[in-house]
Amino acid sequence: MSAERPTTPPPRATGTNFGALPRSPLTPEQVRKIETNRLKAKAIRDQHEAAARKANSTPSINLTASGSLAGQKRPHASISASSTPATLRDGRNATPSANGVPKRPLDDIQPAKSFTKFVEYDFSKMTDTKGGFLTAEDDPHNKALHAPGSGEEKPAHMTLKEWERHQLLRKLREQRAGPFEPGLSVLKKEEGIKCRECESLEVDWKWEDVFGCAVCERCKERLPEKYSLLTKTEAKEDYLLTDPELKDEELLPHLERPNPHKASFHNMMLYVRYQVEEYALGPKKWGSSDALDAEFTKRETEKKKRKEDKFKLKLHELKKRTRVEAYRRNRKGGGGAEFGDDLGGGKHKHEWGRSVEDEETGMGVKTCIECGMEVEELAF
Repeated sequence: MSAERPTTPPPRATGTNFGALPRSPLTPEQVRKIETNRLKAKAIRDQHEAAARKANSTPSINLTASGSLAGQKRPHASISASSTPATLRDGRNATPSANGVPKRPLDDIQPAKSFTKFVEYDFSKMTDTKGGFLTAEDDPHNKALHAPGSGEEKPAHMTLKEWERHQLLRKLREQRAGPFEPGLSVLKKEEGIKCRECESLEVDWKWEDVFGCAVCERCKERLPEKYSLLTKTEAKEDYLLTDPELKDEELLPHLERPNPHKASFHNMMLYVRYQVEEYALGPKKWGSSDALDAEFTKRETEKKKRKEDKFKLKLHELKKRTRVEAYRRNRKGGGGAEFGDDLGGGKHKHEWGRSVEDEETGMGVKTCIECGMEVEELAF
């Protein structure tokens, strides 16, 4: 008895004839005929489609689920906004509602109950008010609204390296340094600008442009009593000049520098010492140094006198108020009592409270806790 199990033979391949020879490849003539027949069929189909479009009837051809021809690109009308479904989340295709207002597709979609408490902002209807601040767009002709560095932004057509190079060249051009420094030539020594002290050609061109003073760096360091720079405060206090005189560039040219104390403060105005002395000690102002000293002494004396008069006036008012208070207390206690005595027996000692500043006089006033006497204090 055989222990081998019966096996199922493998299925035959459908359409297979055992013993049949494989197909031979198509000849060039057959390929040409097939291509010709395909082009003829395509031309006949195009004719049918043209006739159907002309007669506004549905062509008798196969269409896809979207209504387009099989194997053909969809027309633009099939994907236009008129045929867009209402559930499409595309805010650009806003369809008008019953009242003529454009209806957004999201209006038809209701949010979940847990997300109903929110505020929806329509940014297309909102206006940027710049936080209530006035800008250059509100009044382009108002120079006060334009920031000092508003024109320092990098142009869009420049790269970062080109913008840095442009700023460097502009700074050198303003300072007349580097490639923009005026050339020095020994051949034209008579024609060039020379230092007013040592006749050197290496003058400071910044001083030449601003102050009209041709001087070199060595002479500025060697003669500080003439070429040192004075601030506006020093010129007012030392030479008794006024603000209109110091602001007149034709009278006293000045050089502006950033304030070293704080960047937000106004720029410093610097003046050359010899130019300030020429004007202050000249015939247009005081005339000589003795006249300047006499004017300075006169102003200091008047200032001291005004301060003393103010002190005497306050002291007189204090004495007057004290005498009035003493007279009133004597009238209340009897004619034989003296000011400061306790009428009940024994000498009264004042217990002064804290000093309080009087709003009218600006002086400190102390009041006795027991008798109510008020005394003013003068701070020296």
